[in-house]
Amino acid sequence: MKSKIFHFISTIMLFVPWSIFLLRMNAWALQSPAAEISISCYAAFMIFSGIFTIWGYAKERVRDLWMQICCVVNGLYGIVGIGAFCLMGIS
Repeated sequence: MKSKIFHFISTIMLFVPWSIFLLRMNAWALQSPAAEISISCYAAFMIFSGIFTIWGYAKERVRDLWMQICCVVNGLYGIVGIGAFCLMGIS
């Protein structure tokens, strides 16, 4: 049962970051305060999803092929999220 919960949550976390493209089709999402807030929220979510999936794989021992794929993709999302925070801090 535990592995099914981790699979479900990790799978949902794979697709949520791509919804920023739908959000940014709106004119208000491209303006200055809303853009920074939405990007930082998505970056924080991506970092959390990377940590959650790696934690589920390493500590909770949910190890199969699908969890390995989720771990790699969400780990990359986490790295990109950290990079987005670093770029926002520089400028």
